[in-house]
Amino acid sequence: MVFSPSKAFAAPATGLDEQTIRQLQQERALRAQQEPPTDVQLKVKPTADAGRIPDHETPCFVIRQIDLVGDSAKSFSWALSAANADQDPAIGRCLGAKGIGVVMQRIQNALIARGYITTRVLAGAQNLRSGILHLTLVPGRVGRVRFAEGTSPRAHAWNALPLESGDVLNLRDIEQGLENFKRVPTADADMQIVPGAKPGESDVLIHWRQSYPLRLSLFVDDAGSKETGRYQGGAILSYDNWLTLNDLFYLSVNRSLGLDRIPSEHGTSAYTIHYSVPFGYWGLGVTSSESQYRQSIAGANQSYVYRGKNHNQELKLSRLMYRDAVRKLTLSASTYLTTAHNYIDDTEIVVQRRRMAGFKAAVAYRQFIGRATLDFEAAYRWGTGARGAIPAPESAFGEGTAKPRIETAALALNVPFEWGAEQLRYRTEMQAQWSQTVLIPQDRFAIGGRYTVRGFSGESLLSAEHGLLIRNDLGLVLGPYGELYIGVDYGQVSGPSARWLPGKRLAGGVLGVRGGFKGLSYDVFAGHAIAKPAGFPADGMVAGFRLGWTF
Repeated sequence: MVFSPSKAFAAPATGLDEQTIRQLQQERALRAQQEPPTDVQLKVKPTADAGRIPDHETPCFVIRQIDLVGDSAKSFSWALSAANADQDPAIGRCLGAKGIGVVMQRIQNALIARGYITTRVLAGAQNLRSGILHLTLVPGRVGRVRFAEGTSPRAHAWNALPLESGDVLNLRDIEQGLENFKRVPTADADMQIVPGAKPGESDVLIHWRQSYPLRLSLFVDDAGSKETGRYQGGAILSYDNWLTLNDLFYLSVNRSLGLDRIPSEHGTSAYTIHYSVPFGYWGLGVTSSESQYRQSIAGANQSYVYRGKNHNQELKLSRLMYRDAVRKLTLSASTYLTTAHNYIDDTEIVVQRRRMAGFKAAVAYRQFIGRATLDFEAAYRWGTGARGAIPAPESAFGEGTAKPRIETAALALNVPFEWGAEQLRYRTEMQAQWSQTVLIPQDRFAIGGRYTVRGFSGESLLSAEHGLLIRNDLGLVLGPYGELYIGVDYGQVSGPSARWLPGKRLAGGVLGVRGGFKGLSYDVFAGHAIAKPAGFPADGMVAGFRLGWTF
């Protein structure tokens, strides 16, 4: 068999690149489902309002300075700013017993707001004629960290709790520990703060339990393509707390089911394997995935089987940098390796071989606004020549690179609310990408299909270096087992690669119902294009489904 390398590169590129993009989108959806964030917000009793400093107290003393003294007092000097409330400062005022009590309560409230719920502020005997008010800080420390009697020996706290005996007790550390315990779906935990053996100490008593750690999920959907088979099925095997480190492990495998009227040579298969473990405010995760596809291509005298294999590896390290009662800020860094090999029959098309490596840095922010949740993430990804990376095949024509420079941003707002007796939910998502380099197809921003702009089949995509996607959902809760939802999406792309496209914008709508009952989960929907470029294919009404069973 003899063929031209340039023709082998160009002939099937569009359809097969879109197939690769679809598989990447499916993998991202799988990971979002299997690795959801865990949130714990512990409620404390509302603090008493300190009120205003009374005027004309007798006796009183003019206070020019307020100091904190005692063990670790310097670490809490920030709390002194609470003494001077807006329009009611303490410094320069003549304070009596009630006024000093107001100042102490303000500082105490500031400590509690930061999570120091067992730390106290006291006022000892002193001479206030000096104009200096000395307040004694008594830090509330951790005595013992222990599990409740009868807890399974599979429970371990050393890598989950970011505190130990002797530390100043902070509610944010307790919340972080609970999130680490609860990050695996079959485990649950609660903590009590109980009196310790010494004055000023509190013990942390952990109630931990786990059901059977193995989970098996089966699913079927019609998210494939006409060329390789729309109907797909798969299984996800999860082992929670496998190494007793509050660790998460899962293996997902899926393939086309062969239920379509297509040649038997056509089809797809994929697997994803993931493992992650927490270390206090740190997190470490590793993911490996592989996807394969195959289809027949008609030649002059015979048909050939064209198949491809893509492999991705990721190692990610994250650190929660800040948290309070309603906000969290996380930084992460990851390294990746991507390889791709394509074959005609059993002969590799060397000019299509890919091997790319690089890094990604990201910042993620989450805020709770009443019952609503706001998420924002910004990331920068850059390719390098490390780990045996080779130039992209497109680089010879100036149409892509193995060393991309890509900025991304994502914003999501989830708002549950009531309308009369009805429970509703509104969610909006925005994603954006901008690239400093011309990108290969797999790195481009792609729109069209159930994972981006709904109302399109996903058989054809618009993709380019830069892009914007906006998805909106309004859901009506149908009892405990379902939700009726309507969605409207918009996407646009631009950049050097967009010059070959029939247009740059898509808009679509969808109506569906989703939910779950016991181990069953479902999502059934129908959508339609709202706006598209002339010449861009649309199939009228587009229906789809996904069914899952968890054992």
